[in-house]
Amino acid sequence: MLLYIVALSLVALSWAQDCQVANIQVMQNFDRNRYAGTWYAVGKKDPEGLFLLDNVMAQFVVSDDGKMTATARGRVIILNNWEMCADMLATFEETPDPAKLRMKYWGVASYLQTGNDDHWVIDTDYDNYAIHYSCRLLDTDGTCLDSYSFIFSRHPTGLRPEDQPIVTQKKMELCLLGKYRRVSHTGFCEASRSLDIQ
Repeated sequence: MLLYIVALSLVALSWAQDCQVANIQVMQNFDRNRYAGTWYAVGKKDPEGLFLLDNVMAQFVVSDDGKMTATARGRVIILNNWEMCADMLATFEETPDPAKLRMKYWGVASYLQTGNDDHWVIDTDYDNYAIHYSCRLLDTDGTCLDSYSFIFSRHPTGLRPEDQPIVTQKKMELCLLGKYRRVSHTGFCEASRSLDIQ
């Protein structure tokens, strides 16, 4: 009986999660040059407020002086029913940890949000998947009250099967398992861009 209780206690201990933002592990030895390029959002945990809904694609660029900038494009709905593609711009400030960037962002159109967010790269293999996390509002106990997270893929079709277990584990470590939704890529923004050009 005692052995059974000890085993149950160990299982319960392994299930207990440390959800304090200060203890979240980020990518070690993060290389922004390898991270640069095009990423497609394939999963997303939404924050409060208006945000890109789907067809989200981000382009990270590293300049010759090592500064990183990004553009993002995705579908939004404004004024309750107006569907359109919106563009976002971002610059990144240096922090002591290269994987914990401070992001200043703004929407090209005035109705989109602007602000400053943490941009943490939780994990990436640079060639296939990347996991991004941001906490906008801390609770008094150190957990996050308003966070968002992206699961990125280099491929618009989604993650490779071999990447799924890694991503699931990271979702658990972020205390966000079950809080993501799939981000579709229907070609909506590509179609609207071609209309803009004509």
